[in-house]
Amino acid sequence: MFRRHTALNHILLLVMALLAVLTPACTSPPGTSSTVPASDEEAAVFAQQREIMVIETIEKRGITDERVLKAMRTVPRHLFVPEDQRDHAYGDYPLPIGYGQTISQPYIVALMTQLLELKEGDRVLEIGTGSGYQAAILAEIPGVDVYTIEIIPALARSARERLESLGYKSIHCKEGDGYYGWPEYAPFDAIIVTAAPDHVPQPLVDQLAEGGRMVIPVGPPGGYQTLWKFVKRPDGELQAFNMGGVAFVPLTGSGVKESREHGWPPP
Repeated sequence: MFRRHTALNHILLLVMALLAVLTPACTSPPGTSSTVPASDEEAAVFAQQREIMVIETIEKRGITDERVLKAMRTVPRHLFVPEDQRDHAYGDYPLPIGYGQTISQPYIVALMTQLLELKEGDRVLEIGTGSGYQAAILAEIPGVDVYTIEIIPALARSARERLESLGYKSIHCKEGDGYYGWPEYAPFDAIIVTAAPDHVPQPLVDQLAEGGRMVIPVGPPGGYQTLWKFVKRPDGELQAFNMGGVAFVPLTGSGVKESREHGWPPP
């Protein structure tokens, strides 16, 4: 009896060892996102969560632009967050994506996109690529040309790779200090800033086309800010619309530190 159990144990150990060798690792380093396709069952679950997100936290709160709603239903948000956050991907709150940065809550992404009033042929600049989610939403709006800048090298690299792997090959990505915009492709019909400076960067004002719209949180770092929508008038001045209180990570880089005496509002 003892020998039969011992032989069986040896067989079980061999089987377990073979399984350990043949089973591939499927985890990503902490703070990173993976674009490994989910199974059909998982994809269906995420699609259902995405639909509930749109109905309960976006439509019910006043987002009416059908193009924005379609984009929010289309982009797989769970692929833009770290794997250990995927169960929370469709909750209406921001999530950490590493390097002290966050992906904005879905409602704020939808609201800021709607406020841009994008139309076919528009060129839009995003400051703060992060994981690439907002850029993907913008790219889902028909006929819009998207440019996006990220200051953190690792995030810029991973966002570019993620967007390309998901088929967003026409998004123009750049690593750099977004405070200075992207003058080579200016003017922009719309500018969206997804981190908060304590003033509106003058280079972004200069690169905004006449009649262009800028959506940007402005306020002190570490606290609440005000979400502003600006429209550039023919005389170059900004018409300002207060869209309420928000909380964003601060805009970083040498530009915002060196230029606090410029921009809107005046000191």
